[in-house]
Amino acid sequence: MSLSDSFFDPARTSLKICGVTTRGDAERLASMGVHALGVNFWPKSKRHLHPASAVWLRDLTGRILRVGVFVNQSAELALRLVAEGLLDVVQLHGDETPDDAAVFREAGVPFIKAIGVAGRGELEHAADFGARAILLDAHAPGVYGGTGETFDWNAAIAFKQAQSEIPAMLAGGITPENAADAVATVRPAALDVASGAEVSAGVKDFTKVAALLRAVRQP
Repeated sequence: MSLSDSFFDPARTSLKICGVTTRGDAERLASMGVHALGVNFWPKSKRHLHPASAVWLRDLTGRILRVGVFVNQSAELALRLVAEGLLDVVQLHGDETPDDAAVFREAGVPFIKAIGVAGRGELEHAADFGARAILLDAHAPGVYGGTGETFDWNAAIAFKQAQSEIPAMLAGGITPENAADAVATVRPAALDVASGAEVSAGVKDFTKVAALLRAVRQP
């Protein structure tokens, strides 16, 4: 099974650590067995990494799934980074529409669509994106994730029941303290953690990462 297929497999919960900004942190995540890492290419993010500083991602090929996070940005950059072998998956974390995502579908590039959940209405048309997975995150207008805030997980459970064919990822305030509960309650294909695995924005706390790995590996 490929890294991508394994990561998105709904039969188990994987772990993605997002907001990685350094080669050293990325290498350590890979060595620990974390399933995926996220690198944020949105310039307004406090975890932003400039594409020119991300060439080390190529060295992680085949060791950990590499996800590039983009917010309301031109598809050109994302497609280029995939073509250059820096990314495996694109994550659209802004206000993109299914029409905006069409370029990735047509190019055969797997992508995740993040949706900020204020209620259940935002999820009615999630299938229209044709995404490899839907990432359910806390509603954060203008900030687009990484806030450390949770949302009502009942909305995630309802989405899984209504759209069982689409892998559902869970983000928003996931920490070592609530990760096991998130896995047991929602049974997502993956947990996506940024602030809950950090010392400070963009600097990872590997004690927290180890605890998160234990949570997703529980029976």
